[in-house]
This record gives sequence, structure tokens and C-alpha cells, in this order.
Amino acid sequence: MKQDKKQVRCAIYTRKSTEEGLELEFNSLDAQREAAEAYIKSQQHEGWTLIEKHYDDGGYSGGTMERPAFKNLMNDIKNGEVDIVVVYKVDRLTRSLMDFAKIVEVFDEHEASFVSVTQHFNTTTSMGRLTLNILLSFAQFEREVTGERIRDKVAASKKKGMWMGGTVPIGYKREDKKLIIDEKQAEKVRGIFEQYLEFESVPKLKAHLEKENIKTRADKPFAKGQLYHMLSNRTYIGKIIHKQSIFKGEHEAIIDEDVFNKAQKIMLENRVDKDCNTKSGSNSLLASKIFDDKNNRMSPSHSTTRGIRYRYYVSQALFRFRETMAGSVAKIPAGEIEKFVIENIKEYLQNKKEMQKFIKNLDVADQRSIFERLEKLDYNNPRLIRGIFDKATISKEWIEISLCKNQIQKMLENFAYCDEIPAEIKSESHNPLVINKSIKISTTKQLGKNVLIIPTDKEQAPMPNDSLIKAIVRCHYWHKMLETGKAKNVSDINRQEGLNDRKYVGLVLKLKFLPPEITEAVLNGTQDRNLNLTKLFKMCA
Repeated sequence: MKQDKKQVRCAIYTRKSTEEGLELEFNSLDAQREAAEAYIKSQQHEGWTLIEKHYDDGGYSGGTMERPAFKNLMNDIKNGEVDIVVVYKVDRLTRSLMDFAKIVEVFDEHEASFVSVTQHFNTTTSMGRLTLNILLSFAQFEREVTGERIRDKVAASKKKGMWMGGTVPIGYKREDKKLIIDEKQAEKVRGIFEQYLEFESVPKLKAHLEKENIKTRADKPFAKGQLYHMLSNRTYIGKIIHKQSIFKGEHEAIIDEDVFNKAQKIMLENRVDKDCNTKSGSNSLLASKIFDDKNNRMSPSHSTTRGIRYRYYVSQALFRFRETMAGSVAKIPAGEIEKFVIENIKEYLQNKKEMQKFIKNLDVADQRSIFERLEKLDYNNPRLIRGIFDKATISKEWIEISLCKNQIQKMLENFAYCDEIPAEIKSESHNPLVINKSIKISTTKQLGKNVLIIPTDKEQAPMPNDSLIKAIVRCHYWHKMLETGKAKNVSDINRQEGLNDRKYVGLVLKLKFLPPEITEAVLNGTQDRNLNLTKLFKMCA
């Protein structure tokens, strides 16, 4: 007697990226389902049966797993209700290789698999998995290239001053994909700017607008956030913003640039530094922002000798009586390190070549104005330093100073229309710009005071690092072994060299991909003094 085939429960999953055409009586989802149903029917002799439940995602991208029908499908697989998922094409399931790996992991865990109708793939075989990985790699590549093309098109269009969509600002209307002034609403915008210059306060302006029954286009009272956004929106002076760059727009301006700049200056002057953790009377410029080379925070401290007050930054390890955990510099005079940080920030901000990277998209006149402002800055102003300074790490041989790129960008843009320095923002997303400096610290006899000595480039004699040089030499030698057949793989090298660390061999081999200038500097002994093997390996990670 012939044994009956085991029943295999099949679910059909369909997806379409856009909602276009879904309203039709027979749409893309229906076409996908019809093809999948026919395929399941052809496999009835294998015991395949279609379950009644539908899993259809219309208007959802394959680049995300946040799709309602897909989530229901995955839950049913985890509950053991589905044996095989049938899709029209693999990219209907996902376009992300990383997501695909997660999906297959779930399938394997719950003894499920999937089949593509048009590509005849099955995840139950190793060859099927390999082919699917290759296919999804190309699908993901296509998606990323498409995204890059769209981003490049938007960037190129904005550089030409074109408005690329979004919420139409009050005072404008959209015609033929362009911003056209709506005179009735534009008068309202001009009035708001004039009243703000009079009141110099957004809360007072808001109260005035409510009293005069002046409302938004949606006939609702203005919220404070809306007013702040309106008053700082450069669209009103005929500009287009793209990321950190400003371009002259195709549309007409509603607000005179002088009026707009006055409004910006008032807003900046009214900004309260509530996120700044230094009080106006504090003289510890680097408080909470200086660390030793073992990543211990160095806190402000002081001592008084013969009536003279001496300020220091002291490693928290000393405060906790853990001297062995302190860095190579556990205590440093505050005045010396603060002076060093200020001088290096000044040197960086007055480097026109570096500043040009931030302001290259501004008008030439604005750039000239910014350079003049940077020359006249008071670099002893705590607001300036803490406004852009992120962190300093100190050792006996080097100091690493990190600045906030976003804050520098903001400050330079402010200088284009006013002199205001942005307040320190503790919640600033970490976008560091690192300055490394070689130093030497000596101790004077007087009061045992530490003094920073900054060597010039000429004074910095080459200092070869034997461990770095050895690693690079080994890298090239081991690659030669592999190329000539003297060694077949990492394990072979490990054995022949009498080592017992395959991971180390693999890391050393990757050093071949170091930038040539780094390799040259290490071999010449002119590399950064704080460069070690760990950091060298990370450069190739």
C-alpha cells in the first residue's frame, strides 16, 4: 500500500513597494498570489497545501522588516503554523542581506523554508542558500545605488536653488513644483518678523498674535515652536538649505536679509545656556571634559600655599585612593593645560584651509567676513571654548583634543550674519574632530609644579616603535609566504612561526591594507607617539 505524503502547509507572501495601482480590481499583489497558487498546485503530489490566511503588504519597502503582514507571517512560523513560504521573487521577502540572514535563522530554528516561484530557489539546500545570498547582494546593491542617485539628484537640484518639496512655508504657495509668494500670507509673515524685532521675545510675540487673533493657515494659534522655526527659516530670505550648505534659491524672498539677521541675533542673545555645566563664576574651563590616558575623568581641585591659590585637574583615581589605576599624568596644573588647549583651538580656527571646508558653499563676501571675525575672536572667552570643545585626553607624551564639528559649523554660520557664539550643548551628537599633539612634561623644583613643553616639528627626532615595525615587517613576510606557496593559510603560518595565536596572525596580515603614508611613517619612526598596535590594527578593521 502506498504511504500518503506528509501534508506541507504553504503560505503565500506578497509585497509591493508603493500604493500605486493597488486600487485596481486586479493588481500586482493579485498577480503575485495567482502565480504562487499555481506553483503550490503543481506540488500537490508532494503534499503541499495552501493555507487560507493571506499575507499581503501593499505600499511597504523591502528594505525594512517593519511590515504588518510580514510580522504576522513570522509569528505564525514561530507558532509552527507554516512549513513553507512561497514568494513570487526573493526580493518580495526582503531586499536587505542582513535582514535575509535573520529571516533564514528564524526559518531554520522552526524547520521552515521558502520557495521563489520565478527563480526556483529552496533554502533547504546549501547551493540554494549560496545562490540566494548572491541574488540578495545584487538586490541590496541595486536599492542602495537607487538611493544614492535620488540623494545626488536632490543635492544637485538644491545647489541650483530648486525647492525639492516638503511642507510649504507660510507665505508661499506651490505652483508647478516651485515656491510662489502668497501675498496675503506673506504680509502676515512680514508682520511677525517686525513684531518680533519690537518685542524681542517669542513668548511675548505669541501672546500678541493671540490677542490680535492672528492664526496659522490651518486657522490655529501659533505655537512657540512654529514661531521659532519661522523666524530662523532661511527660505524667507530666498535661500535653500541642504544639510550644512546654503544656496541661493530660485524663489523670491519675503523678508529683507537685514531684518532676518537682526532676528537671528536677538534669538541667539536670548538663548539661555541651561545645558552648559559651567557657572559664570567658575574658572575651571575644562571641567568634566579632561581625562587621563586611562580614561579617568580629571576633576578640578586646588591647594593654597602662603596665601596663593593653585588650581589643578586631578584624576578621579586619586580621589578614590586607587593610584595604580591613574594614568601617566594623574595631576596637572589647570592654567598650563587650559592655555595649551586654548592655543591649539585658536591655531585650528585661524587655519583658513581648514575653515574653508566648513564654509566653501557660502558667498565670498560671507567667507571674508567669517575669516575677519575669527582673527578678532577673544579666545579666552569660556563660552567660545566650551561651545566647540568636546574632550581632552592627556599623557606624558601626547594630548588628544576633540572638537565638535557640528558646533564649529553652527558657529561659522552664525558669524555670517552676527557675532554670536553658540552655547555649549551637552546633548550634541558626537561628531568629533580630533587634534593630536606631541608634548613633553617636565617637573620644576619650585613647588614641584608640572610644566608643559611643546616641541616643534624640528625638535621631534624620529622615534622608531619596535613593536609596530616588527608587525609591518611580519605582515609583508607572511604575505610573501602565502604568495610563494610556502604557507597555505593562517594556520600554516601560525605553525611554521611557532606562534599560538591565529587571531594575531590574521590581524598582522591585514596591515597590508594600511595607507602607504602610515606604513612609511612607522618605518621612519615619525608616526604619532600615541600610536600602538591596537590602534594600528583598528585602522585596518
